[in-house]
Amino acid sequence: MSKIKCQCGHENPFGTVLCEKCGRPLTEEAKDSSMVDMRYEGSARRSQTYKKSIIDKIWNFFSSVKIGVSIIIAVLSTSALGTILPQKFYVPVNGNDPNAYLDYYERLYGTFGKIYYHLGLYDMYNSWWFKILIGMLGTSIIIASLDRVIPLYKSLKKQRTKRHPSFMKRQRIYGEEPVVNPDESLVNAEKALKDMHYNVKTEDGAILAEKNRFGRWGPYVNHTGLIIFLLGVLMRGLPGFYVDETMWIREGETREIPGAPGYLLENVAFTVETYDKESADAVFGEALDKNGAIVSNFQSDVKLYKEKENSLPGSEDVEFIKEYPIVVNKPLKFDGYSIFQMDYKTGELSKMKFALLNKETQKSLGEFTVDLNEPAKKYDLGSGSSIQLMEYYADYDGIVDGEPVSKSPVPNNPAFIFNMITPEHPEGEKSFVAIQQTLEVEPNDYEVKFQSVESRNASGLTIRKDKTLYILLLGGIVFMIGVIQGSYWQHRRIWIQKGEGSEMMVAAHTNKNWYSLKKDIDKVKETAALPAYTDKQDKDTAADTMEGETV
Repeated sequence: MSKIKCQCGHENPFGTVLCEKCGRPLTEEAKDSSMVDMRYEGSARRSQTYKKSIIDKIWNFFSSVKIGVSIIIAVLSTSALGTILPQKFYVPVNGNDPNAYLDYYERLYGTFGKIYYHLGLYDMYNSWWFKILIGMLGTSIIIASLDRVIPLYKSLKKQRTKRHPSFMKRQRIYGEEPVVNPDESLVNAEKALKDMHYNVKTEDGAILAEKNRFGRWGPYVNHTGLIIFLLGVLMRGLPGFYVDETMWIREGETREIPGAPGYLLENVAFTVETYDKESADAVFGEALDKNGAIVSNFQSDVKLYKEKENSLPGSEDVEFIKEYPIVVNKPLKFDGYSIFQMDYKTGELSKMKFALLNKETQKSLGEFTVDLNEPAKKYDLGSGSSIQLMEYYADYDGIVDGEPVSKSPVPNNPAFIFNMITPEHPEGEKSFVAIQQTLEVEPNDYEVKFQSVESRNASGLTIRKDKTLYILLLGGIVFMIGVIQGSYWQHRRIWIQKGEGSEMMVAAHTNKNWYSLKKDIDKVKETAALPAYTDKQDKDTAADTMEGETV
């Protein structure tokens, strides 16, 4: 696009509002205004200049503050939706079952829970659409920042000391009047400004005093911190960067550690300790009398193994790493992972022992034991008798549409459908057996009767690994630096220059805290003869007040 040539001869990029050299207003709107907009020094911004190509349209879309605010509202709104129902992490189901989460939400929350699951709200922070929203927010922050910070940086870097009177007159703080000795006033003003730690430049009877320019970059440092933080959030979706998994492991069981491929964990023993009433102090003794046993400690004694290199997945070719007692707030740490003791279950059903009896004589044809975690399909009792396990419901939850259902894979309330094969009934007799309940399709000659049960404890562990933590921390630190930078340091500029004859002009601008800037000018006036100035904002406010009183 063609450049805009100012009266001073300087060629400005298309879209420039104030001449980069002298400060003359170049647009009709700026010429008609009593105060110029100094947010970006009147420089040309890409979003307000190029509007033809698809790249321009994308750039202009994301550079809009309204679009950025809309994306933030969308992120906050979807985050709120994720709190309506429990997230995946808090759902007590078997994570290895692909339909377990859907069944859980549909069973407890009906159609709403099913929709909630299919929309991905049950694992919202890992859903593809939430990551797209975060990516759009990051894109908006980057483009909006570049669209403003680059022209602002260029304008401030090459700003001229002497400005055209029209630029001076359009500043919020401006004053002009004759003084006795302009040259002496400039010298005294320069010294006073330097004593106040201003960076002073002089040129042809003009002074530009500038202070705290770095405070102008505070918002963009904020944006940089946010971008780093959002990058850390997105990196959590990459394999190996972030792990937050749970596992239940029973005593004597060895399982692969979810989220830590190649590592296995064996639960050697689980221990629960309670406070002893005899050794407890008065406060604890009273609590024990009121509430009964109080747990003082629970821990899992575990062994950590690692699969050897080049071994097949699931093979037993592993090497022992170490043994460790996992206690609350004292996790097992290895290779960047931490395993925390979070919960426990005592007395979980492990095995159930049954006997096959003749109903009439109560004679036993044999006994068999069902491993509730890995039940066998058939149990041979000898003498032509056997038991076939046709169906197994680990957590029996009644009958729905004529069929028994299980609400979880954990053996909290086991139920079975047995086929009892005996010499008298080679085709078998079917029986539904649950705790304190036995159902038969038709009267049977034989029955499966419960004998005894074995139980064991289970440890609830949380596996964590977070390589993005330091990235998030860095983003937070950078963000706070920007907040402090923009809050406690204000970019102040004071222009003082000679006019025609003995005329002297003074103008000033700051991005915030105008009262303090006026105090600086007043201090300069104590040692240098400067013209009286007016604050146009105060003048407009006073005029509005007088008009209101007249009405």
